Amino acid sequence: MKTIPTRISARTTLWAAAGVATLGFLIALEFAARHYGEPGPITQQAREVVFAPDSGPLLYAGLALTMVVLTWRQRFVAAGVAIGVDLVLWPVRWAVGADMNFGNGALWVVLGCAVVAVTRRTGRERALLLKGVGLGLLLVAGHKTGDTWLLITSETRPAVLDPYLATADHALGDPSWLVGRLVEATSPVGGGILHVVYGQLPLAAALVGLYQLRHVAVERRFPSHHLVRTFLVIGLLGPAVYMIFPVVGPVYAYGAEGGQWAVANLWPDTLPSIGAPHAVPFDEITPRNCMPSLHTAWATTLFVHSRKGSRPMRCAGAFWLVATLTATLGFGYHYGVDLIAGVVFALTVEAAMRAFARGWDRSAVRLVAHGVTVFAVLLVSYRLLPEEMAAYPWVAGPLLLLAMASVVFGYLRTTRAWEPKSEPARQPEPPRPAEPQPELV
Repeated sequence: MKTIPTRISARTTLWAAAGVATLGFLIALEFAARHYGEPGPITQQAREVVFAPDSGPLLYAGLALTMVVLTWRQRFVAAGVAIGVDLVLWPVRWAVGADMNFGNGALWVVLGCAVVAVTRRTGRERALLLKGVGLGLLLVAGHKTGDTWLLITSETRPAVLDPYLATADHALGDPSWLVGRLVEATSPVGGGILHVVYGQLPLAAALVGLYQLRHVAVERRFPSHHLVRTFLVIGLLGPAVYMIFPVVGPVYAYGAEGGQWAVANLWPDTLPSIGAPHAVPFDEITPRNCMPSLHTAWATTLFVHSRKGSRPMRCAGAFWLVATLTATLGFGYHYGVDLIAGVVFALTVEAAMRAFARGWDRSAVRLVAHGVTVFAVLLVSYRLLPEEMAAYPWVAGPLLLLAMASVVFGYLRTTRAWEPKSEPARQPEPPRPAEPQPELV
């Protein structure tokens, strides 16, 4: 009889500890940003209660995630109030000459749901509504946290390691230069579509998350695992690698966007020469956000989670993955080796999140350990063996792809084994023939 309360208490303690750790992390980033004279993620999100938001669609995506716990009537009321607030604030901003944008109404409604949960709900209903509010706010906070991380990388890492990745990228045939020329040839139509896909990835993740959470209002509970959780964890962990391996990307290090800091103006028309790689100084503005490619990681997880959706959802997930990979290379934001590391990073985090939801066992530990090992080997190889990789591309290139493929194969094999086995329906037994009755004499 004591087992159930113990489990509930342990789960509550775990969520409380996660909440405290997240709050502490945000506070630490706030102090770090203030040290460099910029507002941190908490200040940025708080100011959007009144001032024009940076991204209105992102705030409405957060509201949509919060509304998964509401009834349809409550959703219509919440959406109407949010739109009404924005319609009222729009002419006021225009009259006083303030920045014009929308989204404050969505944030007001999310915060209002938090007030209702504390003052008008109790027990499981309060917990469910607070989880919805937390999910919506975390989506926005994750974006603000990423902006603060990028500021810290540019301020604390004066030198970048782009020559190492540019040299290692010869093993893959310099895909950024190839795709960059392709995007230039198809502009403005191709480049315009890719810009929309690249910039609205959080919105696409919110839509897939809404599809996964569509039954929460009926079942009155969240599923054990969904896309938004992995999306947020990738955004929290990925920037830490930026601090270890600061890279700005070919369009800055080898293109016109780098200005006087660029090694040379080569991208995407002329391939960089193979030489002894070395760290090069760079400005204090450009983020060092290439290794690994988090856009690739996010698009990979979006693709993985869309596999169990409807056919349009699966097609959209595949399109978003291909378009994101094309954009990251074609705009010169990443090298090919960044994308390989991004795929490995994404599947490792996704495996860990799924194992956390279902419980750790030997297969889960083996899968995550394999992903971590491959990711570490990739980083070490890019840093210590770029010249050897460039000198023997027909060996290094396939090895890089095989390393990534081993993680993909391990993830597919292990997660398929985790799926519940569907037993075939039992066939009814054929009727037994009637036993002959003894004749009466």
